[in-house]
Amino acid sequence: MIEDVAIDGSSTSSSEKPRRGRRVRMTGAERRQQLLDIGRTLFAAKGFEGTSVEEIAAKAGVSKPVVYEHFGGKEGLYAVVVDREMRQLLDMVTGALTAGHPRELLEQAAFALLDYIETYTDGFRILVRDSPVAQSTGTFASLISDIATQVEDILGLEFKARGFDPKLAPLYAQALVGMVALTGQWWLDARKPKKAEVAAHLVNLAWHGLDGLEPKPRLIGHRKS
Repeated sequence: MIEDVAIDGSSTSSSEKPRRGRRVRMTGAERRQQLLDIGRTLFAAKGFEGTSVEEIAAKAGVSKPVVYEHFGGKEGLYAVVVDREMRQLLDMVTGALTAGHPRELLEQAAFALLDYIETYTDGFRILVRDSPVAQSTGTFASLISDIATQVEDILGLEFKARGFDPKLAPLYAQALVGMVALTGQWWLDARKPKKAEVAAHLVNLAWHGLDGLEPKPRLIGHRKS
């Protein structure tokens, strides 16, 4: 007797219609998480503009109204994804700053960003795709500013201890965090050299620059203003 395999894996004779496999039902929380995971993957690959509600729904095996029910549309889903990634990166950076020595703090901050890029690659792609590191406004620029604020407090204490003006700490914090973030964006695709080596070179430039810092830097060219 010839048998057909039903969708649910059971066997039926050729004279019977295959029984449809039962769809696994999800709770509201499970469906929401599924949509977030699918949206995160699509936004990382295609960006916000290149991703549609239709595609998100199709990947999840639901109708478009389900996406609207949970997030109000693509914009709402994207906002939640971005917010989660920003909090994840900020938590990793601030949580890493535990050492007492300034140089080790720089190492920890560099490793935290590189760890995030390595572990949450899609998340970093989302943050820099629609809001590049070099852009002065947008989600990633806001995140960089938040991280710089954490570094600013550390630099302020170090500046004061060395007799420098602590009011300049915000400027140097932005410069340091921006340097690490831009390097991280490059390393996102390059992945060479290895993470520890990248961190070592970043700290080498930052620390030796800070170590030889002039209290009142001077310009040696003709232009003075």
